[in-house]
This record gives sequence, structure tokens and C-alpha cells, in this order.
Amino acid sequence: MKVSFSIIPKEKIEVIIPLVQQLTNQKHSDEILLERFTEMTNQNYECVGVYSDDVLIGCCGLWFMTRHYAGRSCEPDHVFIESSYRNNGIGKQLFNWVYQYAKEKGCTSCELNTYVQNYPSHKFYYNEGFEILGYHFFKKL
Repeated sequence: MKVSFSIIPKEKIEVIIPLVQQLTNQKHSDEILLERFTEMTNQNYECVGVYSDDVLIGCCGLWFMTRHYAGRSCEPDHVFIESSYRNNGIGKQLFNWVYQYAKEKGCTSCELNTYVQNYPSHKFYYNEGFEILGYHFFKKL
């Protein structure tokens, strides 16, 4: 399946909201998500769109940072592909694109979080060479 990847311009970030609404375990209004994504685009965040025939079928947020233990790093976030397009190798193509893009931005590592119950993603990330280094803890303030 032929797909393409490109960074979504920050002024068009709202196009990912319908996709993210399908992904998240914690539902938020479109207005709150737009507010948050708009703020994120000013905080070392970019988002790659996955397109099939110019139709947005997936997205992957990218956080860029420097970590004391890893150096310059890219963190994929809210990775999503529409269900009817899954199991066609698109995730592998997307991550190959992400790795190359991150290298071009000077990154030497890639790390991510995934929900504990999202078993299909665990298998995918293991196959991509990711290793579990720790736990992600969360506390609402």
C-alpha cells in the first residue's frame, strides 16, 4: 500500500483531532484538544501525518528533547493508524520515516510510552527494537 508522510503545519494541527479522539483512553472535548495541541506546537512538538491518496489516515506526534541519559532524543506520541489500514506495513513505514527525520534533526535515540493494556503496540515496538527501561507514572494535580 502506497502512503506518504509529512509534517502537519502547526496552523493546521486540528486535522488530527478526530484521529486522536479514537486513540485516547481519556476523552476530552475537541476544544480542549485543540487548545492543548496548539500549545504543544510551541513546545518542541511536531506531528507527522500519514496519508493515503491525500487522505489523512494516521498521525504520530513527535517530541524533541535532550535527555541526560540518552542525548538528543525523539519521542513518538499518540501513534494512530485508522483501523481499516492496519496490518499493511504502514506502521513500519511510518517508524522508518520517523527514525530518518529524527536523525536529520540530530537525534541519537528514540523512546516512547504505550498504554499497559495496548498489547498489539507492545509487540510492534519490540519488533522495532525498543526495550522496556522503566515505568511511566502519572498523577493528576
